[in-house]
Amino acid sequence: MITASHNPIEDNGVKMVEPDGGMLPQAFEPIATELANCSSDEEVASVLRDRVMASAPAATSGAHGAHATAPVARGALTVLVGHDTRPSAPALMAAALAGVHAMGVHAHSCGCVTTPQLHFLVYIANHPTGSPAAAVPAAQAAAPATGPVSPPLQSYYDTIVGAFLTLMEEHQQQQQQQQQQQQQPPAGSSSSSSTTTAAISTSPADTVYVDCANGVGAAQLQPLVPALAGVGIRLQLRNTGLGAAAGLLNCKCGADFVQKERLPPSDFADVPAGARCCSVDGDADRLVYFSPAAGSSGGGSGSSGSSSMGLWDGDKVAMLAAVFIRDLMSQLPAELMEGVQVCCVQTAYANGASTAYLRDVLQLPVVCTPTGVKYLHEAAHGADLGLYFESNGHGTVLFSARLRERLAAVAGSHPAARQLLLLSRLINQTVGDAISGLLLVELILRRKGWSLAQWQGLYTDLPSRQLKLKVPDRTSITTADAERVCVSPAGLQEAIDAIVAKVPQGRAFARPSGTEDAVRVYAEAGSQEAADALAREVAQAVYDLAGGVGPRP
Repeated sequence: MITASHNPIEDNGVKMVEPDGGMLPQAFEPIATELANCSSDEEVASVLRDRVMASAPAATSGAHGAHATAPVARGALTVLVGHDTRPSAPALMAAALAGVHAMGVHAHSCGCVTTPQLHFLVYIANHPTGSPAAAVPAAQAAAPATGPVSPPLQSYYDTIVGAFLTLMEEHQQQQQQQQQQQQQPPAGSSSSSSTTTAAISTSPADTVYVDCANGVGAAQLQPLVPALAGVGIRLQLRNTGLGAAAGLLNCKCGADFVQKERLPPSDFADVPAGARCCSVDGDADRLVYFSPAAGSSGGGSGSSGSSSMGLWDGDKVAMLAAVFIRDLMSQLPAELMEGVQVCCVQTAYANGASTAYLRDVLQLPVVCTPTGVKYLHEAAHGADLGLYFESNGHGTVLFSARLRERLAAVAGSHPAARQLLLLSRLINQTVGDAISGLLLVELILRRKGWSLAQWQGLYTDLPSRQLKLKVPDRTSITTADAERVCVSPAGLQEAIDAIVAKVPQGRAFARPSGTEDAVRVYAEAGSQEAADALAREVAQAVYDLAGGVGPRP
């Protein structure tokens, strides 16, 4: 996938997809780095020969061992390539296709697609039958598992949107039946000869304003507009990259901007206060919800995020999904769920209130991993039902094959099992997906009859603050326990513990940046003032013990 995700339009990069539709295995990262840093054609050929092709049998295994195969002749292999809307994409696409062909491997251009769509297409190309999460046409299902393949993008919509519409229609039918029962007169009483039939939905269409980040999400969300209108949800797409917005990819818009700046995106100045809004990023693998406050204006012109809008980030999406899935699971027979492992995965950056809600209110197991979606996805993949969302809006819910088989066996007699099975199709099972996530959120809010305020009311975030300070060498700071404990330099963790102990509801940690010589500090407390002071004091301890660069915080 040729994309730089939420980064500026002048950047570009590559995301690699495994045969099982998953992300690049961590074991391959050193080889990919070596290949990316080659400075000549000869070096490229050498790394490909000695490091990549020499381990070709291992390379054809899925990231989680799901697609292990015997060695396959290169001529029987196909590489699918997609790209986003950046102007540098066509030239890079041509280079990628030429490079794949030079290796004696088939290449197929999927064109301008979202990153999650490419992950999905790779999965169904390798699983044309028996797919847990794909509605594949018969012609595609009959295609050979190897050799040139061209999975239809329509299968993505048939699967994900199809499951959403089925769940929505079932819900509306239940509402209709309930309304009809309420309108039936008591036994023995007279009734009118003309009976009024309840409408499927008597409420006006809900408008959802979607910030498409002037990226690929705009074109790929367009097919949802008529589909969702049929169930009473009106999507209004903004920042679509057309007209004056051309070339403004991720510029004062997109999920990364909204989540970090706590401000409405550009082109939202006329959106009414309290409206339901969401934002995707440049390649549509992140999703956050927001709602403008009175007097706010889009594009970062507000004076402060807290006064400009309400935010429902990845933590909030995770809690909403957890509530709904737990409700459905509670309706299943106990013997069906016996031995089923459920896991909610977070990083140290997850707000402590969300962790407490999962653990104490929903009573679901919580696991903490190091920062990075690759760690969360791997941990979630190890459970029968693994749920993870980063606060930046990237995440998904994974259903194991064992759980899907159990649900399928009783789906005919247990509505909750059928609904969970449909959820496993609605939710992209390969990677975090903003389009899939939008449908999940809208489904749950509709099914529960909740407003944004009721969703926000699940729990109240603890006030938090993040700081960054420069250090001479980030490798001098090492951590353990999913980056929540500093191992070195000596005495730093003890200093942090002493500082935190003085603050009611205090929590703080410091971790090295993954990209620059800097340390990132996170702190939360019972009030914003206390969180700000805690972050500053921890940053001072880091500065003193790790040799901070520049002015002391």
